[in-house]
Parts: sequence; structure tokens; C-alpha cells
Amino acid sequence: MKSFLLTIALYGALSCALPLIHEADQVGEADLNFAKAYIENYYPDSTSTPVARSKRSDEIPADKLQQMQKHFGLRVTGRLDSHTLAAMKNPRCGVPDIAEYSTFPESPKWGRKNLTYSVLNYTPDMDRTDVDVAIKRAWKVWSDVTPLTFTRVYGKLADIEISFAAKSHGDNIPFDGPGGQLAHAFSPAFGGSVHFDENEPWARDLKGTNLFLVAAHEFGHVLGLRHSSNPEALMFPTYRNRDLKHFGLHTDDIEGIQQLYGPPEGGDDNEAGGSSINLTSTTEAPSTKWCDPHLAFDAATSLRGEILFFKDSFFWRKNPQRRDVEKVPISAFWPALSKGIDAAYEVKADDTVFLFKGSKYWATKGNTIQIGFPKKIRSLGLPKSVKSIDAAAHDSNSKKTYLFSGNRYWKYDEAKKSMEKGYPRKIAADFQKISSKVNAAFLHHGHFYLFSGSNQYEFDSKTKKILSIKKSDSWFGCQ
Repeated sequence: MKSFLLTIALYGALSCALPLIHEADQVGEADLNFAKAYIENYYPDSTSTPVARSKRSDEIPADKLQQMQKHFGLRVTGRLDSHTLAAMKNPRCGVPDIAEYSTFPESPKWGRKNLTYSVLNYTPDMDRTDVDVAIKRAWKVWSDVTPLTFTRVYGKLADIEISFAAKSHGDNIPFDGPGGQLAHAFSPAFGGSVHFDENEPWARDLKGTNLFLVAAHEFGHVLGLRHSSNPEALMFPTYRNRDLKHFGLHTDDIEGIQQLYGPPEGGDDNEAGGSSINLTSTTEAPSTKWCDPHLAFDAATSLRGEILFFKDSFFWRKNPQRRDVEKVPISAFWPALSKGIDAAYEVKADDTVFLFKGSKYWATKGNTIQIGFPKKIRSLGLPKSVKSIDAAAHDSNSKKTYLFSGNRYWKYDEAKKSMEKGYPRKIAADFQKISSKVNAAFLHHGHFYLFSGSNQYEFDSKTKKILSIKKSDSWFGCQ
């Protein structure tokens, strides 16, 4: 079997009853202490006690060094040479590499196929929505090749809890700061928690420590896998950058997980090369896919400096400072709202986005729907005759929100929580050139952008003077 099963519980300590190798005269004291701690953490003895970890020794068991060297494909010498020390210093998972270190019998696995998870907190390094997408896609790596499903739950106990923490964080396995140990996880026999080191520079791309790659690895442990000795496998202990756009599990990973849970229901075993998912959803150059002169959006809104354009069950995510475009399923951000968003707007001062669908609307912070929602759109002060909202846009300067429905629009005072007097007004009376309903709208840098059919109309937000008319896909760099 190429991929062994995880048999990890708690961290043990180094026993001195084995053959020893003296290395104090070959490496510096700092490196020697580092190597000793590394062996203690990742190649511990099942017979030693936690108390023994605190004992100092200038000796490292040669058989443990040999075990580590074999696992990493190094020359097996039993000596702390430069190649071994360099391998030890690579960022890695905090789970030990040995299979026999265990306090429970046999190979642990979940006894059911439908598992739940919760996210207890977030890293400030990334937008919450980016964290949620990375975690959801990391679960998909494993659901693609097994009959397992993973559902996020809110406000109640979950099978698997995910959190970010620094240094000592209550599980007797403290993190070591930037670099070194990136994260660790507990097997199904111990509840399946996953902890990420908050002191790492977490990122959605490869400019920092990619959260998706680390999460996918740790989730393998949560499901019962131990570390692989194949450097191409996801379950290899050390972190390395990979092709994010065309990421796929190695055969080693697939064989290991399918030994525990079997292949997907209704499907055959996966062939070599594994499943392939697209980490960045569908991030491509604008001209390759999004350019369509007939494109009409369902809704649009700003969100923490980016602009979201909704269409059916997806939205395009556009950073005005970047050329690329990302297409993301709505359900990846808001599982309760899988498709059919009619309108959306952001109140930046409250870090809140409001989403409209039919006669209801939701308030969200990031991807978290707020308590008390959804509410009826009538609660905003709209008449009974208004069955839905076509578009919405918020002016952060005036703190007023424009709500469009049919050929009319209303102005809502966010501070007073009431409609402005004198409304509704005819859209065509105030926004020239627009002869039909507004499908989507948002404000950006003092300009109104109203979308009607496949056209985008740009207005000065103060004077309502029209500035330009372009195709809706112009935001994607299309000509």
C-alpha cells in the first residue's frame, strides 16, 4: 500500500534507550537543538512519556535519523548531515511521520459518509470569503474521489472544527511561529479538529502560504490518512508550491483514501493522475471566455474593494486593479443562496452586503448571513405592489441606497431606516438614455453604473449626467 493510514494521537518524547549518534562536534548548538526537537515531534517513541520531552541531551538516536532520512528519500546514514538538516527546515505539517505511534488500535476512519464542519475564526491575512472558498475547495479534493460529503454548519456542534491559533492554543501542541509547523490535525479517533498557525502568512495565491494546499493536506489527516513518503503526493509532510489552476491528487493519495472509504458512489476507482479541480474556480484572461456582447447581469455589488457581477448560479469577481476575472459559484460564498440573485449592494461602513431574491433580502458580513434574516422587502417601506427588487446601489457619502423596480426607483435612508420622501420616481426622468428596467447597479469612485440589458450606463453620482455607454462585459477587459 503506497499511502499509509494515519495513526496519530498525542505527541510523545524521545527515548534514550536506543543506539545514539553524537553530533555536537559537527553542527552548531542551535541546529542540533532544532534537529532534536524535530525528531521528538515527528519521529517520537510510543514508549516514552511526555515528561521525558523536557530532558536535554546532546545525542540523537541514529535509528530515528535513519527513519526520517528514509521517509524523505535521503541517503540513509543515521547522521545529521547538511541534506538532512535542510529537509528538516522546510515548512511542514505538524503531524508525525511514523505510523506505529498510536494510542488507539487499527486504522481510524469516520463511520458515516455525511460529515459536517465549522469555521471557528478567521485569519486577518485573507478576506473571509477567500478563506471560506479555500476551505470548501479543500474538502472537494476528497469528496471528488470518495462517497463522502462535507457540509458547513453554523452555531452548532460540527464533526470537524477548523480554527486559526498561535503558539500555545490549548491542545498541548504549541505552534512554533513563522515557518516550521504550518498546521496540524487530529484523526477521526480524536474528534477531527484542524488548527492553522496564525503566524504564517496565509494567502489565496502563492505569494504567501497557500491556505488551500495546507487545508487539503490537513483534511486528509482528519479523514484518517497519515503522511506519505512520495514527494509528489499531497500527503507528503513538507509544504511546496503546486500548480493551483490544475491541481490534482496523486495516485498515492487516492489509493490511501479509497482504502478507507471506497470510490465515489456510482463510479469506478480513479485512474493514475487523480481528480482534477480548479483551485481558482475559473480564473482566466478576460478575452478567453467572458467576452459576450449580449451578456446581461442579474445583479452587481462592490465587496471589500472588489466588484461582483451575478449571473444565474455564479458570479464574476473582479478586482479593478487586476486584469484577471474569477468565476465562482454563489453557493461557495452563500450556501443558502445558490442562484437567482436579483439585486445586491454593499454598505462599506458596516462591512455588510445585502442580497435580494424575490420578495426577501439577506444581510451578510463576508459570507455569514446575519441573525434575523431573511426579511421581507416590505420591511424597508416598499409598497405591497413591489414584488421584487431589480437592482440596488448604495451611496456611502449620502448614506442613501437606491432601489430599482420596474420603471421606478426609491431612495432608502440607511441611517434613519426609512424611505426618502418624494419617491418613487421614474428612472428615465433622472437617468437619461435608460428606456427599460435596470438589471444591476453599483457605485464606484463617485460614478453610478447602471446595467440595462447588455449595456452599461455610467453617470456622475451627484449630477446624474451621463458619462458613457458601454457593453456590460467592458469590466472584463472586453473590446
